[in-house]
Amino acid sequence: MARPRAMSGTIPSMETSHHELKDNTVIVVLGASGDLAKKKTYPALFGLYRMGFLPKGVKIVGYARTKMDTAEYHKRITSYIKDAHDDEAKGQLEEFKQLSTYVSGGYEDGESFDKLNKYLEELESGFQSNVHNRLFYLALPPSVFIPVAKNLKEHVYSKSGTNRIIVEKPFGKDLESCRELLKSLKEHWTEDETFRIDHYLGKEMVKNLLVLRFANVAMGAAWDKNSISNVQITFKESFGTEGRGGYFDEFGIIRDILQNHLLQVLSILTMERPVSFAAEDIRDEKVKVLRAIPPIEREDTLLGQYVGANGKPGYLDDNTVPPQSVCPTYAATTLWIHNPRWEGVPFILKAGKALNEAKVEIRIQFKDVTQGIFKDISRNELVLRIQPSEAVYLKLNTKEPGLRTRALPTEMDLTYKRRFTEAHIPEAYESLILDALRGDHSNFVRDDELDVAWKIFTPILHWIDGKHGPAPKPVPYPYGSRGPKELDPFIAKYGYKRGVEG
Repeated sequence: MARPRAMSGTIPSMETSHHELKDNTVIVVLGASGDLAKKKTYPALFGLYRMGFLPKGVKIVGYARTKMDTAEYHKRITSYIKDAHDDEAKGQLEEFKQLSTYVSGGYEDGESFDKLNKYLEELESGFQSNVHNRLFYLALPPSVFIPVAKNLKEHVYSKSGTNRIIVEKPFGKDLESCRELLKSLKEHWTEDETFRIDHYLGKEMVKNLLVLRFANVAMGAAWDKNSISNVQITFKESFGTEGRGGYFDEFGIIRDILQNHLLQVLSILTMERPVSFAAEDIRDEKVKVLRAIPPIEREDTLLGQYVGANGKPGYLDDNTVPPQSVCPTYAATTLWIHNPRWEGVPFILKAGKALNEAKVEIRIQFKDVTQGIFKDISRNELVLRIQPSEAVYLKLNTKEPGLRTRALPTEMDLTYKRRFTEAHIPEAYESLILDALRGDHSNFVRDDELDVAWKIFTPILHWIDGKHGPAPKPVPYPYGSRGPKELDPFIAKYGYKRGVEG
């Protein structure tokens, strides 16, 4: 299969040449029977296989407690794979099935992992080299991270090649539990071997932030407190917990979305220019800017919980949710960065379920123009839509065509589907699994980065959990709405102005 060529001078990307991958590799997906594996991990692996971005001769082994025969396993791992309709794609899907096998076993006992290791050694005996590389993907709940990581190191660790382990969020529930988890993992796996995945770092528009910011002089000149009034990073889901409320209630919207996904976006949006695109240079700058953010204050927080409306049930109507739960399904929190570039600029992170639409975007609102010849004129805004339908657009004021001089707000619009009609935008998991196979940590979360992120959020989370007195009661908002009615005054107090066009 022909591979896309890498252009000289490009940032390391999906177009990296094949020689950076290690052949003689086995990818082990632990938790292969679960939702994450079938919905994200296996479709991503198939996508990489179709594009020719898996190591030559790769073998994929699923591992879980569930007893399954080969046919059931293959049906499960391909159930969420899309666009395999033409003859070529169907042929590739059959090839993918042939290189994917399954082993069942427990997560706590060493004997099960000895059995897994023996199976891997049998597969590797067909390799043409004595160097055997293993990538372990933990598509598992956090409750078994530690025993699985320990058993992998003690029973399934390749003595002859490279070993890497991918760990999914959540990484703890607060600062203390995160530190315990990090400490336990470090007893078995080095930082260089560990890849903590936050799939937002694999999204095309999040990766594009580095280029937009640092490859454009025009952009860089206005990227500070002198030009920017406020920034909003918004995550909206159009559905509720839908029977998964028991899991969600344990974590809440802040742990689920703000503390990881949106804070990662914020760190790339606000960090200083790295010395290079090397992983540690990028992550050093992210940590520096996060360390300049103090813990969130209660008065800078708005919490909501959706109630039944428009024929849809409320959060408390979900029978998996405790009947008196005060778990927030919506949160808006304002962060402040105390450094010379950003002092005084509010960064408002907003996330919610059961809202009027599904989207993730960054909205940077610039300050008012000098008064005098202009009055009541819309502010400039730079909007980066992360999903769906990736786009960058700049809201500007321009003269209305005709004989009178009147300024109208308009948009310079770069919508990817219109501009890059032939481009394939990879799924986040495709991009990140490829990075892990290459050993590139740029888009993964480092241990000290996690630590400082939890420092920012832990006090507010302990307040919400009722650890220092009564837990706050979230305000209600109707299913299918924009969120709590208190949202508009909340963001207005930080200087956000809705445009004059409405």
